[in-house]
Amino acid sequence: MDDLEKAILISFDESGAVDSVLKSQAVTFIQQFKENPSICSLCIEKLCFSKLVQVQFWCLQCLHEVLRVKYSSMTPEEKSFIRKSVFSMVCYEAVDGSDSNSVRVLESPAFVKNKLAQVVVTLIYFEYPLIWSSLFVDFLPNLNKGAIVIDMFCRVLNALDDELISLDYPRSGDEVAVAGRIKDAMRVQCVPQIVRTWYDIIMAYRNSDPELCCSVMDSMRRYITWIDIGLIVNDAFIPLLFELILLDGLPDQLRTAATSVVLAVVSKRMEHKSKLALLQRLQITRVFRLVGGDNDSEIVSSVASLLTGYATEALECSKRLSSDDGKGVSVELLNEVLPSVFYVMQNCEVDSAFSVVQFLSVYVGTMKSLSALTETHLVHVGQILEVILTQIQFDPTYRNNLDMLDKIGREEEERMVEFRKDLFVLLRNIGRVAPDVTQIFIRNSLSKAVQSSEDRNAEEVEAALSLFFALGESLSDDAMKTGNGILGELVPMLLSARFPCHSNRLVALVYLDTITRYMKFFSENTQYIPMALGAFLDERGIHHPNVNVSRRASYLFMRVVKLLKAKLVPYIETILQSLQDTVAQFTRKSSSSKELSASEDGSHIFEAIGLLIGMEDVPIEKQSEYLSALLTPLCQQVEVALLNAKSKNSEESLAQIGNIQQIIMAINAISKGFSERLVTASRPAIGLMFKQTLDILLTILVVFPKVEPLRCKVTSFIHRMVDTLGASVFPCLPKALEQLLTESETKELVGFLVLLNQLICKFSTGVRDILEEVYPVIAGRVFNILPRNDIPPAPGGCTEEIRELQELQRTFFTFLHAIATHDLSFVFLSPKGRGYLDSMMQLLLYTCCNHKEITVRKACVQIFIRLIKDWCSGPYGKEEVPGFRSFIIEVFATNCCLYSVLDKSFDFRDANTMVLFGEIVLAQKVMYEKFGNDFLLYFVSKSFQNVHCPQDLAEQYCQNLQQGNDIKALKSFYQSLIEKLRVQQNGSSVFR
Repeated sequence: MDDLEKAILISFDESGAVDSVLKSQAVTFIQQFKENPSICSLCIEKLCFSKLVQVQFWCLQCLHEVLRVKYSSMTPEEKSFIRKSVFSMVCYEAVDGSDSNSVRVLESPAFVKNKLAQVVVTLIYFEYPLIWSSLFVDFLPNLNKGAIVIDMFCRVLNALDDELISLDYPRSGDEVAVAGRIKDAMRVQCVPQIVRTWYDIIMAYRNSDPELCCSVMDSMRRYITWIDIGLIVNDAFIPLLFELILLDGLPDQLRTAATSVVLAVVSKRMEHKSKLALLQRLQITRVFRLVGGDNDSEIVSSVASLLTGYATEALECSKRLSSDDGKGVSVELLNEVLPSVFYVMQNCEVDSAFSVVQFLSVYVGTMKSLSALTETHLVHVGQILEVILTQIQFDPTYRNNLDMLDKIGREEEERMVEFRKDLFVLLRNIGRVAPDVTQIFIRNSLSKAVQSSEDRNAEEVEAALSLFFALGESLSDDAMKTGNGILGELVPMLLSARFPCHSNRLVALVYLDTITRYMKFFSENTQYIPMALGAFLDERGIHHPNVNVSRRASYLFMRVVKLLKAKLVPYIETILQSLQDTVAQFTRKSSSSKELSASEDGSHIFEAIGLLIGMEDVPIEKQSEYLSALLTPLCQQVEVALLNAKSKNSEESLAQIGNIQQIIMAINAISKGFSERLVTASRPAIGLMFKQTLDILLTILVVFPKVEPLRCKVTSFIHRMVDTLGASVFPCLPKALEQLLTESETKELVGFLVLLNQLICKFSTGVRDILEEVYPVIAGRVFNILPRNDIPPAPGGCTEEIRELQELQRTFFTFLHAIATHDLSFVFLSPKGRGYLDSMMQLLLYTCCNHKEITVRKACVQIFIRLIKDWCSGPYGKEEVPGFRSFIIEVFATNCCLYSVLDKSFDFRDANTMVLFGEIVLAQKVMYEKFGNDFLLYFVSKSFQNVHCPQDLAEQYCQNLQQGNDIKALKSFYQSLIEKLRVQQNGSSVFR
């Protein structure tokens, strides 16, 4: 063993026994060896004498690389030597110059022979047919040497397909051209001989060497796509292939290989009339019996793929051919094969390349143009529905995972949700084509599910319910409400159903979802409302043992109440009695909700109750009684929790906080059912109850001033009370705002500003006194937190602190905008607020010129426009705010209305930027209206002059502004002026 062989063995070692330094040295050594000018002859020499398979593989790999990279620079002698040597190897002959006892590469393992085939294909790429034209013709006689050379011939053909011909892999333009050249030459020179050889080999080796026959048929399958189909579809090959498929005694591997060849024949692209003749000739019915066997066997799976492929081609022919060209024949062939295809779809593993949904969708699509479906069509529709029912069923293997909803169950559920989408689209299409058949099928599926006495049928029950749920999407509102036909039978059947597997999470969920989907049926058929309520209120829904189901039932029940509302008034007593334990349980537990989505946090049951008892249809005495029965114990729990809070240890205190959170959520949810008109105008006593509740909840902020979750929940309730109580909430606001202002952290300030924005938008000038008190405090804190210019980026990216600052900045500008646009700008001029006027002006000015968010810049410009209108009476009026007029004319107009739009970052192609530009133009129009020639003279003589605006453009600007043109025309002119100034500046900087 020489040094090269040792280095190769070390570099190939995967045992971990070789020192990493030594392995690295070995790799370096063999890489350097590749640079030897005689590397090809050295590799061929090694292949002749080394029996080490690692060495053989490395030498072939090296030859492959050198040929690919250096072929064009090789001498003709080198190329000839490599060609002859490699051909000798594949023909199981000694290489020229070596003795008869030299090593034969064909005796090596498969991975070495595959690498040798790759080397041959590389030579074919460069040399066939121009240089090495006799390759295939010379190779064929050597196949008489037996299986070892035949096997190598198949490997070469397959490698040629993989490396060059097959379009299953992306190819470059050069590779496509070379592949075309090779195929053209082979068709002329040797394809018929190769096909004849394939036939002879299969005939000779079918009994003695089935594995070799499989290799031959694998090559056939690949090459059928581009050779003359007549070479295969003839009286010799087709009978042989079907004989191999149908003979029970033969190995499955051989039968499967023959099936794949026939599938390649079926799938070959050709003109549809020729394809129809081909399909007829195959007499495919003879393989139908094979799919009834062992569904897991290899032959059944391959025949399943053949039948689906055949059906796809027959369907395509039926679509493309006219009646004269054989449309009827193609339909007959399709009808002949479809029962077997439907069986395959339900019972066999279908090839992943075949899309069940796509095929069925196309087939159902052909029915849409028919005036009436034939009996055969109706039978097929029923079979397609069976396929859908089978396909959408969950795998029972995952039943426990799905019920517990662990990681595996969650992944499986997500996968099935995605998988089912197209199947449900198909179902809806069938429902439109054959509504009666679809509804009868679903009725029968539901009947079967209802009658099932075995818990093991959970997946079948879930699938049947899912079909009924999906059907609802294809029904119109009128059809849903009237419940004509079978629907009127299906919904009551669903309501009265008691499945043995109802404890199963998936079954329970889809059952409730389905009832909710058909809720419009109950609005017209009120006699079924008690049954529907029962489904939600008993152990099938809200009292289901699985918390995920009970919480989902609460959410769906709330949706039902929203829809049926007044129709539920007679049942309020029954509903409230049924929910007593659930209401109590919700406010006792605080942990489980963390794992559930926002739409299933459990507070929806309180929202449903609020919607029920908040209706004006409920007598006032009863309404007060119901509300008091809910609010009183909840408020008492809060008061007790607050009294005990200080004496509890930290763990108990956390539990108390959790319970208080739940209670606030519950009260908040209840209040959603009460309108402002009811609690303030028609039934003020109800409003008083909510005000008393608010007073109690505000004390939470005193006891727990720094507990953010509680602060958020109380703030949320204040928002709700502002909407519910209207102006009658005012007496409660000073205390609420005082408590909320005790904390000045960034996050808390944002929440406080959002609340003030709501108050301003709802009550406008009605909150003047409140704003005059709180604005100076807020302004002091915000200006202390926010930088005067940009928020500096944090090293390493956007941190939570930076995000909070950005949110505070946006919310503060919204707050200022709300004040300015709701006739409250005098708040800025109050004795306490005036001290922050300069800071506010500078912040607004910088922002409207520089902020990266265009919408924020627009809001700031709008604030300035409103302040100009409010604080400036006219060209000769009294100046209400000393210095404001000159600031606007000299600073705002110049920087915002001119310099900022001249900046190249101001993109006129952006829609939002154009909206901002419109506001900037409007600001100029307002300034001219309020300041007259004072504005015009300064802007034109000073600002325009600073940017070297030509005199004629400045005069046109004055004319456009003075003529009182509509804002659209002024905007268009000003844009053209700015664009001309940009060109004139040629990209130079604008001085601000």
